[in-house]
Amino acid sequence: MDTKGRLVAGSHNRNEFVLINADEVARVTSVKELSGQICQICGDEIEISVDGEPFVACNECAFPVCRACYEYERREGNQACPQCKTRYKRIKGCPRVEGDEEEDGADDLENEFDIASHDRSDPHHIAAAMLSGRYNINHGSQPHVSGISTPAELDAASVATDIPLLTYGQEDVGISPDKHALIVPPFMSRGKRVHPMPMPDPSMTCELFHMIVPPRPMDPKKDLAVYGYGTVAWKERMEDWKKKQNEKLQVVKHEGNNGDEFEDSDLPMMDEGRQPLSRKLPIPSSKINPYRLIILLRLAVLGLFFHYRILHPVNDAYVLWLISVICEIWFAVSWILDQFPKWYPIERETYLDRLSLRYEKEGKPSELASVDVFVSTVDPMKEPPLITANTVLSILSVDYPVDKVACYVSDDGAAMLTFEALSETSEFARKWVPFCKKFSIEPRAPEWYFAQKVDYLRDKVDPTFVRERRAMKREYEEFKVRINSLVAMAQKVPEEGWTMQDGTPWPGNNVRDHPGMIQVFLGHDGVRDIEGNELPRLIYVSREKRPGFDHHKKAGAMNSLVRVSAVISNAPFLLNVDCDHYINNSKALREAMCFMMDPISGKKICYVQFPQRFDGIDRHDRYSNRNVVFFDINMKGLDGIQGPIYVGTGCVFRRQALYGYDAPVKKKPPRRTCNCLPKWCCCCCCCRSKRKNKKSKSIDKKKKEVPKHKHALENIEEGIEGIDNEKSALMPQIKFEKKFGQSPVFIASTLMEEGGIPKGATTASLLKEAIHVISCGYEDKTDWGKEVGWIYGSVTEDILTGFKMHCHGWRSVYCIPKRPAFKGSAPINLSDRLHQVLRWALGSVEIFLSRHCPIWYGYGCGLKSLERFSYIASVVYPLTSVPLLVYCTLPAICLLTGKFIVPEISNYASLLFMSLFIVIAVTSILEMQWGGVGIHDWWRNEQFWVIGGVSSHLFALFQGLLKVLAGVNTNFTVTSKGGDDGEFSELYLFKWTSLLIPPMTLLIINIIGVIVGISDAISNGYDSWGPLFGRLFFAFWVIVHLYPFLKGLMGKQDRLPTIIVVWSILLASIFSLLWARVNPFISKGGIVLEVCGLNCD
Repeated sequence: MDTKGRLVAGSHNRNEFVLINADEVARVTSVKELSGQICQICGDEIEISVDGEPFVACNECAFPVCRACYEYERREGNQACPQCKTRYKRIKGCPRVEGDEEEDGADDLENEFDIASHDRSDPHHIAAAMLSGRYNINHGSQPHVSGISTPAELDAASVATDIPLLTYGQEDVGISPDKHALIVPPFMSRGKRVHPMPMPDPSMTCELFHMIVPPRPMDPKKDLAVYGYGTVAWKERMEDWKKKQNEKLQVVKHEGNNGDEFEDSDLPMMDEGRQPLSRKLPIPSSKINPYRLIILLRLAVLGLFFHYRILHPVNDAYVLWLISVICEIWFAVSWILDQFPKWYPIERETYLDRLSLRYEKEGKPSELASVDVFVSTVDPMKEPPLITANTVLSILSVDYPVDKVACYVSDDGAAMLTFEALSETSEFARKWVPFCKKFSIEPRAPEWYFAQKVDYLRDKVDPTFVRERRAMKREYEEFKVRINSLVAMAQKVPEEGWTMQDGTPWPGNNVRDHPGMIQVFLGHDGVRDIEGNELPRLIYVSREKRPGFDHHKKAGAMNSLVRVSAVISNAPFLLNVDCDHYINNSKALREAMCFMMDPISGKKICYVQFPQRFDGIDRHDRYSNRNVVFFDINMKGLDGIQGPIYVGTGCVFRRQALYGYDAPVKKKPPRRTCNCLPKWCCCCCCCRSKRKNKKSKSIDKKKKEVPKHKHALENIEEGIEGIDNEKSALMPQIKFEKKFGQSPVFIASTLMEEGGIPKGATTASLLKEAIHVISCGYEDKTDWGKEVGWIYGSVTEDILTGFKMHCHGWRSVYCIPKRPAFKGSAPINLSDRLHQVLRWALGSVEIFLSRHCPIWYGYGCGLKSLERFSYIASVVYPLTSVPLLVYCTLPAICLLTGKFIVPEISNYASLLFMSLFIVIAVTSILEMQWGGVGIHDWWRNEQFWVIGGVSSHLFALFQGLLKVLAGVNTNFTVTSKGGDDGEFSELYLFKWTSLLIPPMTLLIINIIGVIVGISDAISNGYDSWGPLFGRLFFAFWVIVHLYPFLKGLMGKQDRLPTIIVVWSILLASIFSLLWARVNPFISKGGIVLEVCGLNCD
């Protein structure tokens, strides 16, 4: 085969073929066609040499790189081409770097291959030798005497398998093999670009090779115009081709499309269409490596510490020593469970412009996936309707195609107040949504937008904005008046119950006995905004409740929303938010889609969790409401393993993952055979593998009987179309009904992975079916709450649901946008905060005592070991309350009895204790450094860990034991949301609760212990001050951690509440009586009588 001195090379950047000359005059002539003289690294123009030709860095693939980036890559980088990974050759005029000596001064393309036997002036021999060397490297074939391998002599299978796949360097199982972007070999067609084409059949390859007509030979010494290149017609053809590329960007889909769907079969997949939508940002090694080293050092110090503590007991206070050692061992185990899941912390970055480029083409409907948004509310008296309305308004005005968004509001209290407030909200949304999108304001919750203390005129020169903003603020004030009037009216319930405007009694007058209710406020025909544009759907849902049924609280309400949304809109992705968590970043859904719709890794992601951020928290964050340490340190660590845990709100789910399906398994490529071993060894290996295969085949057959991800159903209901009949035999209808319930429409929706409602279904029939799926008996004898949807069995259904998904092999993603995606309100009052923590801890205890405990559940599935550690830590932390309470009591006991838990400290012990304190401090400092957490937030977290541990966690442990062992249920308390009584007014409000007793008692006895210890040291003299310092340090450690609790007890006033004074006097009296009875300063042997020395006679 005569190549006429030319080599064809593929370009991943533009999916073109470039023609490289091999003569001495001009090496590359097609770079202008390739890149438009733009560097693909820095974006600068590529310089033109004195010969009028652009600079070419890589002679192998001609990847466009400017001279500056080329020299920098050779000097500071890996000295290889970013595309083909070929080592850069030194070009004349460029400085030498290490490794250039091996080239023996070679600067030209002719010297890239050692062709000593050929005439260097003959371009035919040069190109032939280069092509021969290329195939010899790739296929291991031996060159001919002339140095060229013809296509007929190449192995057909190797040609088919070694064609490069332009899918980030690896084959994606989610893309059908016949739709990969392939580089067409020069001997297979005349194409000069990359085309999406099916893989050739190896059996037909030999026949195909014989039928190929050799390309027209080209003489490099002749003008290209002779062959049609460089002419006016050629330029017009190239311009037309480039125009088509810009207009019709073909992207990599989740599944391969059929070839007849493309209008232009020659249209290549553009480079932007293959770019990832997100990327991982590992923590810099300068921060994470010292952190890991300190963790290992801390483990070593802990080992030495416990070696010393166990081998040096305190004989005169053996009980105190034993209790302290047991507590310390438990603290160490808890630290290990919490620490090691933070071994691989990462951050992530999204590319919203690539998402738009890929799925939103100009002049065509948006291809972004639909999203159903769930808002849950129960009691409008504790969750003000105005807050819920702001959340709904922020959802309706989100920056996302309106036909792709549907908002479902779950009213689990069946309150007419919520229904009427939502009706008012839908009317106000017709004005608010176009205003937000017209001026791109942030945030899009009106209460928080108008409350911003910023100059809204800054950077706004349009007088229309000023006028419309003032008008909109007046509209919102009137809207608030209407909502508040509804709240005031609802304070007194009529004896006959509420009635609707038409005189019909409100169906939800009896909260525990009412039918299911659905109302579509927005999204139906005829309801548009004031500018005539379409609005997202807004649907009110209140599930049916009847006596005698277990409705499973919030988890049951969320499962009802899953079924209702599947029947009405059936979006492939779901977002759930609490009623007080509004969308603070209008692009939050797009941020999540950068992960969910990524063609490479998106299919294995079950949910994208956003951090919780809060408004209305006092500047000092007295009770650690922001929880920054958890959201910015722990969750980043989990994201590097298998993903963060689900925290109950601000989370975008994949609907298929909620249905209990396993994550798609990536097919491993076939193993390569090795021909370096003797034949008898290969035979032995084959015999062993056959035995293993026989055992595994029976297991595989059983696994294949149940589909992993998609199921089909035969004859679900007449008139429902869109179901693949070929898969109907995989699972009979009975199994579907047992899994999902007896709703043919819902079962049909579960088979549609890409979403959408079944064809031929009418609105009336869908609403009728929606009422059916929210009936109270629908979940009976099904897998809802067990394997499907939100999992039942705990008040913290979020942890349990995420845990089950991870056990199915899914992974989750933690997304932290620059602008917080969601913001909510938090209970800044001490009592409300403790009740919130009590509910979380009680849910963890319920999981710990259930069959879903991560200590013994889920082995042999897709859950990773470090991820299991994190789940174990999340369910056992309430158990720490007992050793923590005991350990905080020890300082007071030591001060009152004069004993201590540590014997006399030697030099070795002093060094050991100092080392332990230092490594603890350094670990915390390094965590704050890579997590971006301030020392104030870290210290508040430490303080509330003690406050919550000795109060809420302790009560949760006992309540959980009573519930599991004795069957005593505890009522779920809804946390009160923000009020309107002034800024931080609730912070100083004192509410008595039994949760305050344990920390208050600890505070009092430690203060009494400090007073008694100091008094004893003063009375006993100088020698007693030395041992006292260790006890005082121990007691001050407890008091300092409980200081925010003391501030909360005092409230805004400077005096203590009366009940605190009474408790203090009572406890002080009890300890005084005990003190007098124990009398620790008098010898236990009785009064010692001594002779006074006076002569009484």
